[in-house]
Amino acid sequence: MEEEDSLAAAPDRRKPGGVGDSGGAPAVGAELGVAGSERVAAAGVEHSAPGGRGGTGIRVLKRNMKRNGSQGCVTRKSRFGSRERDWLKGDTQRGCVCLYGPGDPQGTSSSQPDLRLALCSTSTTVEELCTQGSGRSLYVQLHGDLLRRLDTTERPLQMVYDYLVTIGYTDPLRVQREAANSDLSCMIRFYTEKPLSADQMERTLLKGVFSVRKGKTQLHKWAERQVILCGTCLIVASVKDSLTGKMHILPLVGGKVEEVKRRMHCLMFSSSGSQAQTYYVNFDNLAEYLRWHRQASKIVSQTISLVDLSCYSLEELPEYLFYSQDVTHLNLRHNYIKMEGPGGLQHLNRFSQLKSLNLSHNRLGIFPESICDILSLTELNLSCNGLQVVPTQIGNLQSLQTLFLDGNQLDSLPDELGALSQLCILGLSFNNFATVSPVLEKLTGVDRLAMAGNRVATLELGSLTNMGHLRSIDLRLNGLRRLQSGSPDVLKFITHLDVRDNLLTSLDLSSACNLETLHCQHNQLGALTLSGFTLRTLYASGNRLTTVNIYPVPNQLTHMDLSRNSLEYLPDWVCDTRKIEVLDVTHNLLSDLPGRLLSSLSLRKLLVGNNRLSRLPDLLDHIPLEALDLQHNKLSELPESFFYKALNLRYLNLSANSLETIPPSGQSEESLSTLQELYLTGNNLSEHCATLLVGHQNLRVLHIAYNQLLSFPASKLSKLELLEELNLSGNNLKTIPSTVSNCKRLHTLIAHSNHISVFPEILGLPEIKLVDLSCNELTEILLPDSLPSTLQELDLTGNSSLILEHKTLNLFSHITTLKLDQKPVISTGDSLHSSSLWSHGYAEMSGQRNKLCVSVLAVDRFGDSTEAAYGIFDGDRNEEVPRLLQCTMGDVLSEEIQNSSVDTVYMSNTFLISHRKLGMAGQKLGASALLCYIHHEASASDPSGFFSLTVANVGTCQALLCRDGQPLSLSKVFSLEQCAEEAERVKQGKAIITEDNKVSGVTCCSRLLGCSYLYPWVLPKPWVRTEPLCSQDEFLILGNRALFAKLSYQEAVSTVLAVRDPRAAAKKLCTLAQSYGCRDNVGAVVVALHIAEDGCTCEPPLAPGEGRTSTGAPVLPMATTLGEPATPSSSSGIASEFSSETSASEVGSEAGSTASDEHPSSGLTSRPERRCSLHPASTLCSTAGGGPAVTHPVLFQRQPSSATFSSNQSDNGLDSDDEVPLEGVISNGSKLEVEVDIHCCAFQIRSGNRDGPDDQGPPYDQRGSGYSNGGFGEKLRLQNNVVVSATNGCLLAVCGREISDLKKSPSTSSLFGKKLSNGSVVALEDSHNLIEVALEAPKKKSGYFSAPAQQDPEDQLVVPASLEQDVWEQLRAQSAVVPGPPPASSSPTSNARDPEWENPQPSQLPLRDLAPSSALPQEVYDTAL
Repeated sequence: MEEEDSLAAAPDRRKPGGVGDSGGAPAVGAELGVAGSERVAAAGVEHSAPGGRGGTGIRVLKRNMKRNGSQGCVTRKSRFGSRERDWLKGDTQRGCVCLYGPGDPQGTSSSQPDLRLALCSTSTTVEELCTQGSGRSLYVQLHGDLLRRLDTTERPLQMVYDYLVTIGYTDPLRVQREAANSDLSCMIRFYTEKPLSADQMERTLLKGVFSVRKGKTQLHKWAERQVILCGTCLIVASVKDSLTGKMHILPLVGGKVEEVKRRMHCLMFSSSGSQAQTYYVNFDNLAEYLRWHRQASKIVSQTISLVDLSCYSLEELPEYLFYSQDVTHLNLRHNYIKMEGPGGLQHLNRFSQLKSLNLSHNRLGIFPESICDILSLTELNLSCNGLQVVPTQIGNLQSLQTLFLDGNQLDSLPDELGALSQLCILGLSFNNFATVSPVLEKLTGVDRLAMAGNRVATLELGSLTNMGHLRSIDLRLNGLRRLQSGSPDVLKFITHLDVRDNLLTSLDLSSACNLETLHCQHNQLGALTLSGFTLRTLYASGNRLTTVNIYPVPNQLTHMDLSRNSLEYLPDWVCDTRKIEVLDVTHNLLSDLPGRLLSSLSLRKLLVGNNRLSRLPDLLDHIPLEALDLQHNKLSELPESFFYKALNLRYLNLSANSLETIPPSGQSEESLSTLQELYLTGNNLSEHCATLLVGHQNLRVLHIAYNQLLSFPASKLSKLELLEELNLSGNNLKTIPSTVSNCKRLHTLIAHSNHISVFPEILGLPEIKLVDLSCNELTEILLPDSLPSTLQELDLTGNSSLILEHKTLNLFSHITTLKLDQKPVISTGDSLHSSSLWSHGYAEMSGQRNKLCVSVLAVDRFGDSTEAAYGIFDGDRNEEVPRLLQCTMGDVLSEEIQNSSVDTVYMSNTFLISHRKLGMAGQKLGASALLCYIHHEASASDPSGFFSLTVANVGTCQALLCRDGQPLSLSKVFSLEQCAEEAERVKQGKAIITEDNKVSGVTCCSRLLGCSYLYPWVLPKPWVRTEPLCSQDEFLILGNRALFAKLSYQEAVSTVLAVRDPRAAAKKLCTLAQSYGCRDNVGAVVVALHIAEDGCTCEPPLAPGEGRTSTGAPVLPMATTLGEPATPSSSSGIASEFSSETSASEVGSEAGSTASDEHPSSGLTSRPERRCSLHPASTLCSTAGGGPAVTHPVLFQRQPSSATFSSNQSDNGLDSDDEVPLEGVISNGSKLEVEVDIHCCAFQIRSGNRDGPDDQGPPYDQRGSGYSNGGFGEKLRLQNNVVVSATNGCLLAVCGREISDLKKSPSTSSLFGKKLSNGSVVALEDSHNLIEVALEAPKKKSGYFSAPAQQDPEDQLVVPASLEQDVWEQLRAQSAVVPGPPPASSSPTSNARDPEWENPQPSQLPLRDLAPSSALPQEVYDTAL
């Protein structure tokens, strides 16, 4: 600690006149320098001992920074010495600001910027910081994006505080603590100098002194000249090293740039046109040559004179850009261009030919009047600049045709705008207009009124009387409540009207006789009246419509969407339309379909799902229908002639009906069916229907899950040769016919939840990718000599009798995702009480995506055995963020519940910390997240306590609790369509919401973890709710957006009630979603709850001669693996697959430590047998019975790990050498790797009864406050004189009589003293009083394999020879606990199991404490997973 403090103590750089709240405070700018390799911590963060000096310097994990190839914003750890801590104490307005030196802002450079800490307060300004030696100016960067120079009066620390409060922090002390964390730099970072990337400099300006020759002839000689490439021109100075003379300008747009082969590194630049000029430039080296060639090639390939300088954090234009007088289009979007200065906006009129100017997102604040002097402008974009007033000089731009003013603060327009006679496009969306501006009456050329996202609550139709030139009106997201009546002729010229996402209750547009397109979705419409003369498309979903009146018959109507309304019948005019092609009436109350509708000669797509249809009308003639959706109706049969009258039908969904048979495909054996996709899931079909499927020989997708099939005829299956996807789940199949091998195009076979005992012959198929045979009765697998290289996923979980040999597992080694049951291992005295309270199952399916973007967290034993944690994370189209959240969120929650007992506080902080720990991956990518935490609480009124469920979520993942058979929603959906208050908040932030209801066209969610670049519109603050659990609560369902988009709450609950088994229920939920039309990733978690009436939390006693078993689960032959409190461990049930397509460099490797370095808990807690207040007496659970009560102390408890992600590919087939393998998953060939920093954690071996109160250990805390600070460590406990290491689901028992043979094991002895491939475990040193155990699965020449069902006899603990003597000395000191090696001449019976181990007598085993860690050395097991 002395050395650590010396690192932290930087030279005192205080200067007089520092800013502070007290005279004795350190001056502003007191810094800690961390530059220099001698101060880099390469092996992790050290932790202070209790009572010791805990200050450390800023530590930079150089190894991780180098691997990440970035700023190291997550792996860099900063701590403070006593001086810094004293500065923060007592005043939350004090803090420190991390100041970075110049570097690559995009993280592409290998060099790292210097970091300094400046102590300051919230009142400290930039000017004061710069005065104290922090540079001439400061720059702020949000989310790794643009850099902005701070004004001298701005206050950096206050900016950080405001940022943290906005994203969700509420406690001032926590805000102060988070602001001091350098990990925050991935979200907000300050620079003392403006960093420039090489790419930015190249695209902005290239210059240098090179040999130049003019013309193609030899008349001109080579001369040294300064050459500049900027904008669209090549600039050559007439004098070497001087720009004072004549400048030769060569326009390159449309010209040529060619390599000169006669000279090395020489390029020829030529302009276009008949008067073309040519310059030869000879570069000094290849790098310069390639740089100039690349940039010049882009310019000459342009068809217009365009200069794109967007997203460069520019404050002014480059001086040389003004030489490009031919520029016609200038894009300056996303910069900070100033008005003044040589390259400011006031000089833009120097571009005499400029026609298009884009200045959006420049934080202008005011409309730059100098732009009104550029008379040649035809297009001007000033969106998202916070403009409040448009100057009257706008009338000077007589050539202006397009003007975008969206996303500002405008509420009126000047009359001078009406003088722009050529203006035809005017964007006024997302401003503050309450009425339609009267100036539009003069703008006769404007035919589209774009005013979405304003405040027009009432549309005065009279105000449009003089605007007959308008053809299109966009008033979505205005809070529009009614249309004020006016002259009937007002709307007669309107052709397109968009009033979606408003509050309209009725809409009468019968006077709009020229209306072609109407969008009125997501209102409260009960009645809709339209004119049908020219109507072509109608979108009216999400209303309360009972009827739609259109007169006359809309014969031009081609597309109509009336879904999610209250229609009980279809109007007659629907059948009379002549050109209708697509009709969507799903989620209504229809009980019948008109016969004429199905006979329509124009209808191509008909969606009638989720209605009340009991029959279909007979088809009178052949119809052109191509897609028909009839799911979720009450159909018991189809017309006999259905298939041979609908010969063009390619898609048919009949899922969730009552069909017992299907009609034949044709009138004869020769069928003309073109059906390609058929969904029959959830009916009452038997195996006889398979005969009728044969005629559909073009079938590619067949879902016939959850029917009554006893078999599938082999001869019939062989005829479906074009089949690509087959789902037979949830039937009563005992086998899959061998003729499936004839389906050469089959790539997906899903047949879970059957009675299949023989593995089907599908491994010979050339295109097979996914096989799901989970929840069956497989006993063995007969494999060919080689497997198809296309096989990516194989799910064999839920086959309790399946035993796989090592040879079989070797053949599976190339499979990206292999899911197997991990046979748990039980120690006699361990408790399975958590399994008696709850159990879980989950399923993840990728659908038609190439990758799985859904991850699940499931920990049945979280903290202690009366707690559990479950979560689901949906990345939509990215898989990186869900994987990171899966690995880190449980650990973060474990820490936060120790810091606070308030549910809203620890849950909110868990989400916010996880958001920060995403690092660079969370800057551009994001994910919906849902986390459930089950815990036990006690109150004064109820001393026995009760269980509570705390749920927190962001995004669209949802949690559903089944109480008394009814669904109870526990989460809140944060999407713009379903959450009006969130949509209003985003609107007020002036975000641009696109027509598909997405923020900036990126996401429909207003709250996510990640996507920090969308701040402040998208925030990570979660919704938190706590629900007390009772005996009526049966189970919990967690699902992502895709699941609940296809399944209603009631159907989801009914589905699980019918299945009961959590794993099979989760599988069924996902299968149903896919059969109902879901093509996205879908994930579900089902948690079965078994909560007693009185809330009893006692550990159930063991009956004589039997172990503890979970309720409703099969009795295991061996006890379960020791649970790990807060990690997705091998006992947690997580079967997460790391796709081989994932690269951690794409993820943003700076995933951050999963264990916070704040407030480490060094105390060790012994956990007695848990008793509730109702049953306080503790009895020994023993196979022998009897005996006084004893406690079973937890010798080692894990603490959140420190994990980062590496892009190095593991050579042993796992994702990382030191990663905890997830239960039931072997993920081979993955590029995503977890690196774990292993910390030493001491534990105490207790072997005697406590004699007095002085020997009492720390009080038992249900929340596990005694966690030690370790990595992905093992929980080691003493069970009957056996030290058990719960590692990777295997049991490793070490006792005295076995230790002498441990080092003989070839599979483990080679691991000691060896550094793992990713460098996460430090080398052993003889001076360390510890034993490091590295448990690694054996490697063979044929590839890596892991047999979770069978333990390799060679996997044993090995003591390195160099430490053997120290080990024995320590073990002899604890001889009462761990006996020494047996004598050489032991009797034959000495190897037999000691009867006392089988039936321990606690009264004969006196317990006594070892010396505490501060007094005597302890045995420390540091395990690299």
